[in-house]
Amino acid sequence: MNTLSAAQTLAAGVWQSGLGQLIGGLVIVAVLIGAVWLGFRVRDRESRTPTPDEQPHRPETDRLPGEMTEYRRPAEMPHTDGEHRLMPYQLKDAGTAGTETSPDPPSEEKRKWGGISSGGFGSGGTGHGD
Repeated sequence: MNTLSAAQTLAAGVWQSGLGQLIGGLVIVAVLIGAVWLGFRVRDRESRTPTPDEQPHRPETDRLPGEMTEYRRPAEMPHTDGEHRLMPYQLKDAGTAGTETSPDPPSEEKRKWGGISSGGFGSGGTGHGD
């Protein structure tokens, strides 16, 4: 009892013989070749890449663009008499974050750590104050 039609039997025979895989492979190769060809056409329509002379150049300084170097020192806290409390609006602008610019670099002893060892988390250090 054969339920396959003649066309189905022929198609099954072609697939089993490998001719179907060959045709499928050729279709895939043709699609890939077409995609590469289309990619070349799209690339040819794009503007050309700039030559090294047309590239932007870094400034002659060692610093990055927009980088500035300045020394900061703590801003002095205004002193008041013991009777009047200093209110927040009487302090300088908070945008400077409590520091002022200084033309001179800090001294060597001010740049070094003050000797109080706090230790790092999990470092086994003695903690704050030795």
